[in-house]
Amino acid sequence: MLKAIKLKSRDLLVGPSRAPARAMLKAVGFTDADLSKPLIGVANTWIEVMPCNYHLRRLSERVKAGIRAAGGTPIEYNTIAISDGISMGTEGMRASLISREVIADSIELVARGHLFDGLVALSGCDKTIPGTVMALARLNLPSLMLYGGSIMPGRFRDQDVTIQDVFEAVGKHAAGKMTEAELKELEDHACPGPGACGGQFTANTMAIAFEFLGISPMGWNGVPAMDARKDDVAFESGKLVMELVNHDMRPKRIITRKSLENAIAAVATTGGSTNAVLHLLAVAREAGVRLTLDDFDRINRKVPLLADLKPGGRFTAADLYAAGGTRLVAKRLLEGGVLHGDQPTVTLRTLGEEAKQAVETPGQEVLRPLSNPIKPTGGLVILKGNLAPEGCVVKVAGHSIMKFQGPAKVFNREEDAFVAVQAGQIKRGDVVVIRYEGPAGGPGMREMLSVTAAIVGAGLGDSVALLTDGRFSGATHGLMAGHVAPEAAKGGPIAAVKNGDIIIFDIAKRRLDVKLPKREIAARLRRVKHPAPRYTTGVMAKYAKYVSSASEGAITG
Repeated sequence: MLKAIKLKSRDLLVGPSRAPARAMLKAVGFTDADLSKPLIGVANTWIEVMPCNYHLRRLSERVKAGIRAAGGTPIEYNTIAISDGISMGTEGMRASLISREVIADSIELVARGHLFDGLVALSGCDKTIPGTVMALARLNLPSLMLYGGSIMPGRFRDQDVTIQDVFEAVGKHAAGKMTEAELKELEDHACPGPGACGGQFTANTMAIAFEFLGISPMGWNGVPAMDARKDDVAFESGKLVMELVNHDMRPKRIITRKSLENAIAAVATTGGSTNAVLHLLAVAREAGVRLTLDDFDRINRKVPLLADLKPGGRFTAADLYAAGGTRLVAKRLLEGGVLHGDQPTVTLRTLGEEAKQAVETPGQEVLRPLSNPIKPTGGLVILKGNLAPEGCVVKVAGHSIMKFQGPAKVFNREEDAFVAVQAGQIKRGDVVVIRYEGPAGGPGMREMLSVTAAIVGAGLGDSVALLTDGRFSGATHGLMAGHVAPEAAKGGPIAAVKNGDIIIFDIAKRRLDVKLPKREIAARLRRVKHPAPRYTTGVMAKYAKYVSSASEGAITG
């Protein structure tokens, strides 16, 4: 039985004056019995353009069945989604991060406009995951997010492969290390069906982060997209949201400073995507919790890297699920004393209680024991210096380079850098600088997987560094500094760099510097002529006008 709590939907549906609203809802099939129950929004991010979200219509039907079984009335609605993997390396990629704001805005607007009593959000590809959770934090209704799950690995020449292998194969092909026929064969087998990219790329990173945050039920996001159990957890999600309504459990009781630290720990120990920094900063802002770049580095220093996951490691998200899943990761970190186990979650159990239910698969090699970490500290570090006064993000999982120094090769667009790599113009020891690709300058802060994968595919992954005010895909590995802030378009020092300037990465000291006197940087910045804005009207121009720095999550609110 529902407790005697005030349901928002009663203002929409109860009384003689609400007859017009009831009449219109009856036109699409709702009955008086339906309208007497709590209205639960099912915010879907289904879209036909990509495997990550393609199966979410199936899952939404199971969520709705669960809501009905628990005494609620589900109302499904949809929002947009942009495929990072498909748009990567093109002008279309500028839409990706911008879509996060539109997803959050649209979910919020529909829920506010129709006075829903609770919400289940279904996510898939990268920006739908943080976009849904940003909306849940804003609305602060009893709610949860369910991730559609990972794709299974493909098979190529008796090896498990992911989309990362296809991107790197483009570089191998350009370098003459792979034939066109081999590239085509890999292309045909890398993605065997629905689900998000299989490594610990951005989608799977955010999926585990939000389980640790407590806004997704622990263990449910990790169920692969086409596993039969995914339908079961979708049904249970529908039932669970009714429990949240009954207990009046709201996101702002769950999204706290401590739970955000738990989420950061999950990213650090699994070698997750640098995009997690942007997204967790954004979620914290929406929930009214103070979080800074320095918090990521502080937590990273005390959390060991335990998960041997792609792109830097051997295994995929499906392998982690088979090994024991998210609960096993939580159990390790709880035993290591780096989790706040008392934090509540949408299961109405604490994170510590969830961790205690972990079952480890005998002989699994995906997640190391605390006594034998891959590295003693986590996979992300924050660098500052005269090139990044507000900070930048470097992923150290998958490589051991702690210091790098070399001459800059400067590009004002990602496409120009990609052409240079393909043409063999980038040499061992170079530092590739890609600027004017930040949140405002891009606009949209494009990911650079095409360039970084081409560098790796050309055999330069351990001998070339890269820095950008844009972003990296979760599939990126190598010495790459992203989110350099302030960005070039906002007068950041990266705008002052010239070809041949010596750039120094010092991971141990957490520094990123150009070997120039302060006065020379300032003089150059006074003379800089920034490129004209790429867009002067429409959503891109609006975003460029209002977006914050990457160091603040690149939000527009």
